[in-house]
Amino acid sequence: MDSFDYIVVGAGTAGSVVAGRLSDSGRNRVLVVEAGGSDNTFWIRVPIGYGRTFVDPKVNWMYETEPDAATMGRSAYWPRGKVLGGSGSINALVYMRGLPHDYDDWARDGATGWGWNDVLPYFRKFEDHCWGASNLHGSGGPIRITDVSAACHPLVRNYLDAARSLGYGETRDFNGDQPEGVGIYQILTRNGFRESTSYAYLHPAMKRANVEVRTHCHVLKILCSGGRATGIRYRDPSGAVVEASAAKSVVLCGGAINSPQLLQLSGIGPRALLDKLGIAPVLDAPAVGRNLQDHLNISYFYRSKVRTLNNELYPWYGKLWAGMRYVLTRTGPLSMSVNQGGGFVRSDLNQPVPNLQLYFNPASYTTSPSNTRKMLNPDPFAAFLLSFNSCRPTSRGHIEIRSADPMAPPAIHPNYLSTDKDVAEALGGIHLLRRLAAAAPLAEVIETEMIPGEAKQTDEELLQDFRQRSGTVYHPTCTCRIGADARTSVVDPRLRVHGLDGLRVVDASVFPTVTSGNTNAPSIMVGEKGSAMLLEDLG
Repeated sequence: MDSFDYIVVGAGTAGSVVAGRLSDSGRNRVLVVEAGGSDNTFWIRVPIGYGRTFVDPKVNWMYETEPDAATMGRSAYWPRGKVLGGSGSINALVYMRGLPHDYDDWARDGATGWGWNDVLPYFRKFEDHCWGASNLHGSGGPIRITDVSAACHPLVRNYLDAARSLGYGETRDFNGDQPEGVGIYQILTRNGFRESTSYAYLHPAMKRANVEVRTHCHVLKILCSGGRATGIRYRDPSGAVVEASAAKSVVLCGGAINSPQLLQLSGIGPRALLDKLGIAPVLDAPAVGRNLQDHLNISYFYRSKVRTLNNELYPWYGKLWAGMRYVLTRTGPLSMSVNQGGGFVRSDLNQPVPNLQLYFNPASYTTSPSNTRKMLNPDPFAAFLLSFNSCRPTSRGHIEIRSADPMAPPAIHPNYLSTDKDVAEALGGIHLLRRLAAAAPLAEVIETEMIPGEAKQTDEELLQDFRQRSGTVYHPTCTCRIGADARTSVVDPRLRVHGLDGLRVVDASVFPTVTSGNTNAPSIMVGEKGSAMLLEDLG
């Protein structure tokens, strides 16, 4: 059996950070085990390439949820990265920390040491911000944050001015001292290439003699003995079953789906589930896989009187020109995310904090053949879309394994719209999109509302449409949440699994509640703070 100081399970967004930081000193022997393969491919490196990796089983788990009652019994497509860099290698690149009160709520709810002032230093630590260092931003860190405001499509300005006409302020920096309002999203790119934690942390670590990265290796079980995690068992690319031991700690970084899945497969989970599936219990941990949260989104599509990105990227010659421009200059639409504008706003004056996140996309995909391929090709006519999701939904779902087979995908139960608050915020967001579309100067470029169409006017009709068309923004979190109580949480504030030594969880599954916004940046922060805790606690 191979022996290491640390074993990192999963080389995703947080796992790559952990592997890099644990191996920095050269003193610790670190094994990284990843089910996917290399991220050194064109469609991962080019920012807009997530339109391809969105449906590529070579780099994507391509999960499907269980039918969900509140969304008309539909199953939702949940892409998740199965590649070095994880979902940060296939996401839409938006850099968003969330809002400061998100983290203060974490601390109040039992995640001691995870308030805004506690986590801000770790955000600053990893940042290499294009604007340089400040009290809120870092410079010289591993992750480049890029301002693309000068390169955005002209229609973004129409969107911003329409929002301002409704009384919403405009902010230059959603991660600055004025996060509320509308503005342009910063993205994670460096010199026109995707900036993932794999390239920022893991690839440099792979050059060190004390790091070993094993790809295409599927972890089957966390090995435990005497109340301690001692190592892992995994299947290597040849099909052989191999074991490795960890002298200091096993660090689980599988993400909000795969981390609870592996814990349950290892006998760490709800006792009733383990007994039902014939899995020998190691630890009765009722919260493993529970408390699942996600952002539920809907888009309204508008046919445009003026040119949109569709006009540039639908024709073959447009694709050719965009490709040539990117190859020669690393600029143009292929170097950006399609979600260029956005915002954090209050649906009404009674909201104490921003409760809706907005998106403006100067392209549309209404004619694509299926939902899971909606990003492969834009529409052949000028159109754009407006979207929103609730910032802090209160609905909770769960994830559980279907069998003792480690290769079987788990059952994902989103349980969307299961609270009155979430339903009310859905209606509030719908009405806000309609008000935006009717406000000048956005209204002046709209030919017609294509989907859902102006025939739908009543709250009942609009909510029915929301249930029929809404979908994930790909932000699953909270399935191994931080907390003080082992009955309602999985890890303590030091990210140690309650009731078991030698095992930590360090990824988005530990969020106590989902943050207001995109979850990649908070996952990097968790990787940084979790690594620091490991090094502090274990010397």
